[in-house]
Amino acid sequence: MEGGIHAGSSDVSAFRDCFSLAWRNPYVLRLAFSAGIGGLLFGYDTGVISGALLYIRDDFEAVDKKTVLQETIVSMAVAGAIIGAAIGGWMNDKFGRRTAILSADVLFFIGAIIMAAAPDPAVLIVGRIFVGLGVGMASMTSPLYISEASPTKIRGALVSTNGFLITGGQFLSYLINLAFTKAPGTWRWMLGVAGIPALVQFTLMLLLPESPRWLFRKGREEEAKAILRKIYPENEVEREIRDLKESVETEIREEGSSEKINVVKLLKTKTVRRGLVAGVGLQVFQQFVGINTVMYYSPTIVQLAGFASNQTALLLSLVTSGLNAIGSIVSIYFIDRTGRKKLLIISLFGVILSLGFLSAVFHETTSHSPAVSGTETSHLAYTCPDYSSAENAASWDCMKCLKASSPDCGFCASAADKLLPGACWISNGTVKDSCHGEGRLWYTRGCPSKYGWLALIGLALYIIFFSPGMGTIPWIVNSEIYPLRFRGVCGGIAATANWISNLIVAQSFLSLANGIGTSWTFLIFGVISVVALIFVLICVPETKGLPIEEIEKMLEHRSLHFKFWEKRSEPAEKSQAV
Repeated sequence: MEGGIHAGSSDVSAFRDCFSLAWRNPYVLRLAFSAGIGGLLFGYDTGVISGALLYIRDDFEAVDKKTVLQETIVSMAVAGAIIGAAIGGWMNDKFGRRTAILSADVLFFIGAIIMAAAPDPAVLIVGRIFVGLGVGMASMTSPLYISEASPTKIRGALVSTNGFLITGGQFLSYLINLAFTKAPGTWRWMLGVAGIPALVQFTLMLLLPESPRWLFRKGREEEAKAILRKIYPENEVEREIRDLKESVETEIREEGSSEKINVVKLLKTKTVRRGLVAGVGLQVFQQFVGINTVMYYSPTIVQLAGFASNQTALLLSLVTSGLNAIGSIVSIYFIDRTGRKKLLIISLFGVILSLGFLSAVFHETTSHSPAVSGTETSHLAYTCPDYSSAENAASWDCMKCLKASSPDCGFCASAADKLLPGACWISNGTVKDSCHGEGRLWYTRGCPSKYGWLALIGLALYIIFFSPGMGTIPWIVNSEIYPLRFRGVCGGIAATANWISNLIVAQSFLSLANGIGTSWTFLIFGVISVVALIFVLICVPETKGLPIEEIEKMLEHRSLHFKFWEKRSEPAEKSQAV
């Protein structure tokens, strides 16, 4: 039912062939990993803020007190990424993939310097916007460059290395966060370190060529042929050159020599329209199933599960980030063996189950929090005002204490056992120090719970299922599904849709968790994941094993039906057969 799949041993050996390139053709790996540093920066800058935010709250009281300001610091990088992705799509087609990557590196470096030196939250937000511009450009340009500079047989595996470097960057960000927890300046070092890989990639990309497919489109055929001869084996290169030339000539005949591309033209082009439905839909659902609530707020979620210490929250978050990186390696292995669509379906089934589990665990965590003891609370003169004036103070528990807002209050756990009744006190630095001075744990996010470890298991399961499928495949599909002429613009549209969705999730998660509870928030993500699964079954075609130019032909001869993309005619079927 999928159709258009090249069967045979080539798929089975793709993973092995990818790594055998290290000694057979290191040039291809050099192209892939140099461009993939953009993915590393993407991952680092989106992951590092989750740990840095814990210490930014300590340095800036306004940030600590205002959930909206915390969400803004996180999400302004996403807002910048929306603009960066849109500009990146235009820049990719106008100036080339290599130029776009170099521009992203400059933005990464400027943003890192501004954030590290920020004297107040406003300047920090400006730095986050600069970094976001770079993230947006890199997020769609790096996989596009790798896709266009990769042999067809291992294209999926090589583009998956970009996904691995994204998750590797996130894992690195948690390691860096832990390394600087005791250093003066903590979060400044965490955010400033991102300038180093930006400089490294800028230097490497200066020494590498432009995408051969972009060069062909611009009429620079001899340059493109020289690069293709370095990429493809001798027995394949002439066929690749011929197919690419035919594709470009067909586009020019159909569209004319004008470089102008507009939305109406995109939507009127059947292959582009069908590609955009699949590509944009995958990018939107990637965010709305909740991944970046985990990546941006992982330490906060760990604290909501009942772990009070910043260091403990960071250490436990490192585990989920490491699983994310491992999942990307799994994707590299299976992407050209199993196929894109099958991995997406397996991934979403697991995500749905994991989110349901997390919703149940957080429901138990919040409904069974320790009680507030009047005796414990009254032995220091910091009693929470709302607790003092409550008509039924005996019914108060830790969760009710944390919801007090005039002023904010925190829970000081019992010294004997954190699950026993504790104290509800005003939340400030002095009270926190007093609680710690008595050898007790201080809670302002979540409450002590015996279910905390189950929440960590749920987060781990979520990452294990998400990473190999929904984590990498949306970027792979978007790097290969569009016709050459529209590839940069359509990739920019899809990446922009991803970052708009990302912004909505990042800007709303803490407010949702505070408003309706963490349990209901994860349940909403679970319902969206069910919708995403239906979308994949109906709208996403399989591109495994197809040369980029043949994917266009596949979409041309297909129409969208209820269950799968089906072939329209016998001639079309024959054209896809191997």
